Amino acid sequence: MTGKILAINTGSTTTKLGFYDSGRKVFEENIFHSLDKLSRYNSVMDQGHMRLVTITEFLLSKGIRLVDIDLVMARSGLVTPMETGVYEINEVLEDALRHCTNGVHACNLSGLLACDVAELVNEARKDAGISGVCRAYMADPPMADEMLPEAKIGGLPEFPRRALCHALNSRAVVRHYAKKQGKRPEEVTAIVAHIGGGTSVTLHKGGRIIDTNDALGGDGPLSTERAGTVPAFPLIEMCFSGQYTKDEVKRKLVGNGGAVAFCGTNDFKSVVAKAEAGDESVKLFLEGFCLSVAKYIAGLATDVCGQVDVIILTGGIAWNQALMEKITGRVSFIAPVEIYPGGNEMDSLAENGYGVLSGEMEVKHYRPSSSCWCGKPVSSC
Repeated sequence: MTGKILAINTGSTTTKLGFYDSGRKVFEENIFHSLDKLSRYNSVMDQGHMRLVTITEFLLSKGIRLVDIDLVMARSGLVTPMETGVYEINEVLEDALRHCTNGVHACNLSGLLACDVAELVNEARKDAGISGVCRAYMADPPMADEMLPEAKIGGLPEFPRRALCHALNSRAVVRHYAKKQGKRPEEVTAIVAHIGGGTSVTLHKGGRIIDTNDALGGDGPLSTERAGTVPAFPLIEMCFSGQYTKDEVKRKLVGNGGAVAFCGTNDFKSVVAKAEAGDESVKLFLEGFCLSVAKYIAGLATDVCGQVDVIILTGGIAWNQALMEKITGRVSFIAPVEIYPGGNEMDSLAENGYGVLSGEMEVKHYRPSSSCWCGKPVSSC
């Protein structure tokens, strides 16, 4: 692998940078932005210039010259349902990210900053008389939609099932597994459970994610901060009780659900420590947590009539061997289980970037969908 790649991953309070030279990670840094600094901006989308300055100053402090960057990879933002893969950030995609057409999230800044950095690189190269164009790309958007038509059928026509998952990491671990087996990813049928602050379970077949859950929309296993799928009637009663606003109910499902609701913390190491100290209620929660993930894994196996080559457990919580053993014990009758701990987002971005530089990865071009998840025009939702 040849070339120098900068990877950018923006969070609500952080900007994570990774720099790679000929396939080797030179550094990975998580730059924290103080609340005092962030409070000066009305929206996360107003922070672009501040974060760009932070990035360029940090690169300078590391001795990285702009002219040396061959390609910039960005964490994917929220865009209309699209296929997995690598996308060049063209004007249409940049406009969708800038105007938050499909939702406001800090991840939208990643692609915009990647474009800004690429522009600075090209200006610096022109001034220095250096040939070659630096371009910006995104890989494997979380709203990747390759679901089987029958998998999208919900209980009511108004409620189709939708995809919102950890596509970047789940596709990366399938690639790693396939390589270890001497196969191409398209030759592997895998179920991947990314277990972290949110949990998504994805079914990979033929190089596509053909079924998954909406990890940010109240669907799927419970997780550290999310309730997952909950009984509908009690939820209706809560919504009409007059005790909660719409936003408060949403926050209960995403942000204050799962371990936060049962154990009072989103620090999963603390949750495990309470269980190990003998807290029976927390022990029971962890049993339910593991069962919830296992049930969803088993459910996805039905899409392919149980013909699964491997089940992969990944994400931040996959570092916990005891919990992974509990999940493995419940699903190993379906297929062998492999564990790839961590999110590996930066390395996954770089891997996709080198695929572009080598010509092994097809570069796709964003074409916005005219309809929302619900089938209505985007403009009316």
